[in-house]
Amino acid sequence: MYLIEPYRNGEYIKDGAYALAMQVYVQNNIFLDEGIIFPYYCNPKIEIGRFQNTVSEVNQDYLDENNIILVRRDTGGGAILVDDGAVNVCFLVSEDTGVYGDYKKMYEPVIKFLNDLGIDKVEQSGRNDLVIDGKKISGGAMTMSNGRVYGGFSLLLDINVEAMMKSLNPNKKKIESKGIKSVEARVTTLRDHLADEYKDIMTEEFKDLVIKGLLNIDDVKDAKRYVLTDEDWAGIDKLVEEKYKNWDWNYGKSPRYSYNRDARTQAGTLDISLEIEGGKIDKCSIYGDFFGQGDISVVENALIGTRVIKEELLEALSDVDLNYYIGKITKEEIVDLILS
Repeated sequence: MYLIEPYRNGEYIKDGAYALAMQVYVQNNIFLDEGIIFPYYCNPKIEIGRFQNTVSEVNQDYLDENNIILVRRDTGGGAILVDDGAVNVCFLVSEDTGVYGDYKKMYEPVIKFLNDLGIDKVEQSGRNDLVIDGKKISGGAMTMSNGRVYGGFSLLLDINVEAMMKSLNPNKKKIESKGIKSVEARVTTLRDHLADEYKDIMTEEFKDLVIKGLLNIDDVKDAKRYVLTDEDWAGIDKLVEEKYKNWDWNYGKSPRYSYNRDARTQAGTLDISLEIEGGKIDKCSIYGDFFGQGDISVVENALIGTRVIKEELLEALSDVDLNYYIGKITKEEIVDLILS
């Protein structure tokens, strides 16, 4: 089996958007005479399912404050935090291996590898999870891609509990979303169960142990490697630019949703109801007990068609005389209310 790692000009690429783009590029463009395995770890990212509503899944303020990127994958499922506390293992093998849909077969070498590290209570649970004493340490998925089985699973060495809870806990917004909601799961870390000699292992070292264990080799240098070429990286760059770091894909692909904001301001009570389609405001209604002089529809219409991004919302209201239509209020106050 060939090993592919995200090295570019000798540098390990930890960008989570590139990690996803690399997986997609490899499954669509690289066909070798044996299967492929590509384990990786990356800087923090939230990865959401293809059919999920971004706004209802994450706390965007927390992501922005902590430099956590958001990436929408091409497959379904729920929202997860992926960071450098986990090693994620993806693979491409022939359908002749018989592994497709057989998670017991997929996890057999993983369980053996973890047993060798001193974890003796790990077992498969349900359809596609690994657990220790009933707590999840891995989740897997598989699909067919170009006649090959494309699958993967994560191995949680460490968990940033605060980041996991706060980034995947949306602000208390009154959202009615047609997207798929994430379900909280009880999890534990592998580090808590490792043999003493591995207790202080770093993620990079653990990644190498994963490679040696799954490829049944004594040294990572012995792995049969496919090295990504400049042409490969150009294709990956294109995917990142056009998709995985593209706002329209990550946010604009959210299902239609609606929510309401209300607050007491200097101008009076302000109640804003929005319908969002494709990440842009499709309908806007503003109510309240404020003493505006003009037709409030002027403000509503100024917001329609605007992406729900602070800078663009401010720009949309920049030429509107809010004191005339609402009263003593600034565009910053309105935008902060919309994004609260």
